[in-house]
This record gives sequence, C-alpha cells and structure tokens, in this order.
Amino acid sequence: MDFLSCGSGPCCQAVDMKWKLVGKCLNSRQARFPSVGNRSGSVRFHDNKELQRDFGSLSALEGSKRTTCKAYSESYDGYVIGGEEDVADISGVEEPATNNVVIPGLPDGSNGAPISSCFWEWKPKLNVHYEKAGCENVDSPHVLFLPGFGVGSFHYEKQLRDLGRDTRVWALDFLGQGLSLPFEDPAPHYNKEGATSNGNASSWGFGDETEPWATKLVYSIDLWQDQVRYFIEEVIGEPVYIVGNSLGGYVALYSAARNPHLVKGVTLLNATPFWGFLPNPIKNPGLAKFLPWAGTFPLPSNVKRLTELVWEKISDPASIAEVLNQVYAENSTNVDSVFSRIIETTRHPAAAAAFASIMFAPQAELSFSEALSRCQKSNVPICLMYGKEDPWVKPLWGLQVKRQVPEASYYQISPAGHCPHDEVPEVINFLLRGWIRNLESEGSISLPLLDGLDNLKQANARELEFMKEGSKKSVMVRFFDSKFSLWDRIRSYINPRFKLRNSATKSQI
Repeated sequence: MDFLSCGSGPCCQAVDMKWKLVGKCLNSRQARFPSVGNRSGSVRFHDNKELQRDFGSLSALEGSKRTTCKAYSESYDGYVIGGEEDVADISGVEEPATNNVVIPGLPDGSNGAPISSCFWEWKPKLNVHYEKAGCENVDSPHVLFLPGFGVGSFHYEKQLRDLGRDTRVWALDFLGQGLSLPFEDPAPHYNKEGATSNGNASSWGFGDETEPWATKLVYSIDLWQDQVRYFIEEVIGEPVYIVGNSLGGYVALYSAARNPHLVKGVTLLNATPFWGFLPNPIKNPGLAKFLPWAGTFPLPSNVKRLTELVWEKISDPASIAEVLNQVYAENSTNVDSVFSRIIETTRHPAAAAAFASIMFAPQAELSFSEALSRCQKSNVPICLMYGKEDPWVKPLWGLQVKRQVPEASYYQISPAGHCPHDEVPEVINFLLRGWIRNLESEGSISLPLLDGLDNLKQANARELEFMKEGSKKSVMVRFFDSKFSLWDRIRSYINPRFKLRNSATKSQI
C-alpha cells in the first residue's frame, strides 16, 4: 500500500495525465446550462401550495399518522422547527399539540472543515482517489461516503465540510470513475514495429492488447466491494459507518454483507436495488461461460463501435445537464460544480472504455436483497434516507427495504430527488449525525426527530416542514417506524385528503 499524494484544499487536485480538462468557459456564467433552469447559489424549497398538492397525491404505501411542523430560519446557518402533532383520529376533531426542534444549517465557507485530496495505490497502476476531513477528531467515529454512478467524492463536499467539524469523514472515488481512472492506457494501440502508438489520444483502452496490470481488470461491483474493504483496512484502519447514494448504496450494503466486522452501520441514500446485466460467473457459471466478453480489456471490436456511438451522446454537456435536471427535484439547487466535475471526468482519455467495462461487467455475487438479508443476520444497523421525488429509485423501493428490515430507520424527504445529500444537505447531515449518535450511545440518545415520542404505534409516519423565515417554502421529512399494515397504508392515502378538505372548509368560514 502506497500513499501517492495528499493535499488540502477546497477541491481535488488532479494529476497531470497529459489531457486537458474542460475549459475555463465552464466556470463562466455563459456555461450555465439552460435546461437545468435558473439555479442560484443556495437551496430553495417548494411553497405551501405545492406541498399541499403533494399531500393530496401521497402513495397508499407511505404509512399512517402524520405530524405537520413549521420551521423558521433567521439565516442560512440554522433552522428552527415548530410542530403540530396530530393527536386526533381521521375525523380531525381534536386540537394538535405543538413541539419545536432546532436543526443547524451548513457552515459558512470559512467555518467548514478543510478537505484533503489524496491518492492511494491499492494495486500496481490502480490508484484510488479519496477525500477526507476531520482527522483531528480522534475520538469520533469514521464515516465513509460512497458515490453514485458517474460522480465521485466531490459529490459529498457538503458532508465533508459540515460533518468534518466533529467527525472523521472520508469520500471515495470508485475505480473507473472520478479521479480513480487509470494514469496509463490499459490497452494501448501498437504500430507495426511493436511500439506503443498514441492512436486516438481521447480513447484509452481501445487497443488490441492489454497491459499486464490490466489483464483481469473489470470495473464491476465486486471490484468496488473489494476496493472498499481494503480501503477500510489499509487506509482508515478502524470499522466505519458507510453512507452510499444510488450505486454507492448497493456497494455500501454489499460491503457490509461481506465484511460486517468492518462496518458499524449502513445509511442508504436512494440506493439502487440492482446493478449489472450479465450473470455472475461464480453464481451462474453455466450461463456465464456462454458470454464471449464480460467487461475485460481489450474491448471487442463490436463493443468499441457501440461505445463510441453511445459515449458521444451521453458525454455531451447537454445530455449531462438533462440528466441532472431529471434527478434533482428542486431546480434551484446549484449544481454548477457537480456539472463541471462530471464534464472533467468525461474528458479523461480512459473514461469511454471504463464506461464500457462498467456496463458489461457481471452482476454482483450477492443481489441487493441477499446483501440486505446478510446484514440483517449480522445485526448491521441500517438507516434509509430517501428523496421522495426521485424519478429513478421511487419511494416504493425504500419501502420494500423497510419491509424486509422492519427495524431499519426510514426517513423520507420531500422535496428531494435522487441525490438528497446534495439537494437538502442540512437535513441529511442532521439525520445522519443523530442516527450515529443514537448507535454510539447504544440507544440512550433518541433517533432524530423522535425526541419526546413515547409511542410510535399511532405516529409511524411523521411529517415535518422546514421553512425559511419570510418565505412559504418547505421540506417535509417523514419517519416510518417498524409497524406496517394495510390499514396504515390506506389511512395514509385518505387522511391527507380529508384534512385538506377540512382545512379548506374552515378557511372559507
């Protein structure tokens, strides 16, 4: 294990790989993509009317009793939440009780924890990029963040700067993504004399012969699970809490299932419940042997042609902007930095071949459901924090995880899409801090938003509003306890509609 470099700064320091990143124009105002909308520098929230319309379309799968709370923030530095807890039945006759909770906001730039950007040589030529913060917090737990597909450690900057003030936090780039792409061509072109040819400088991995270090290289979920395991063992050196978004959620769960002794708990942020199309050679050897290729280098000629066509489309800035516009529920979230960093990654000469390897890599040896069952048997604590407006991993998937592991804490956040940690980082950071404190205290500290609730039997779907002072905009967080029934789901579908009609009638009187 070798540590190649480690530097401190507000963002990653890229190595010189003889390729140019996106031009300065990406940082200019003209580079802001119009399809994503007018995005300001701060998160904005839906107004009350929008929230009420959303209440009217709640899924019947989303639980029963609800609490409506209002929060007021004097500045971006914190939220004060006031609650109106429903104590009546569906008739809505009794008056609600009130409670208050304070949720801090993100720290200002000067008050956030400094972030260090580092490289770790896991294997020859396989250099892993990661970021860390809060290493001086020697008595605090370690938290490792795993990114989704197409992004990297940069997607967790808001967590590193905030949580790094009191926790030791890490964020990893999976091999084949972010800055963990190779420094050398895994399958170079050779000329007639046998010397290495530059070929197309923008397409590493498209040659006809694989370098020895890349002979068995496949950017698969099993590779990433191994990467996480060795990173915890060799770099962090202690068991960790793992937090994963999308693909990173699957890898987090898979890593915990395989190595429960290294994982103190898993938090899933809109985790994708499946990955890969081709059968796993260990799990289905008979079927796998009929497949001529499964993500290794060099790429077959027909895959090269297909990759070139697909890559030209998906790496186009307009396509990337369109995807971000889909997965971010609140279009006022500033994604300029995320957008430019994704563009930088697509300009790497190995990016296209890495994409092909990822898409054709076999499935994991354990399915998402199997990994979840193993974690449950090993008593690995699990917490779910899902954005409700995710167009890809819809609330149904989170509820399925909750039903399989009823003891898991489940927080549903709205408005928030596929990346709640970037859209509403204040909420995610608050919930994550509270969940970890609950585990570290062995239950003596209550779970987030449950202080003072002695009985969740009738309040297993708690709703909260977060409003900035002077504006009628909000975020809703709902907590689901371990008790699910068909009647609860039916009531969750009926109750909001009844109360909205009741409220409208009172307002007209």
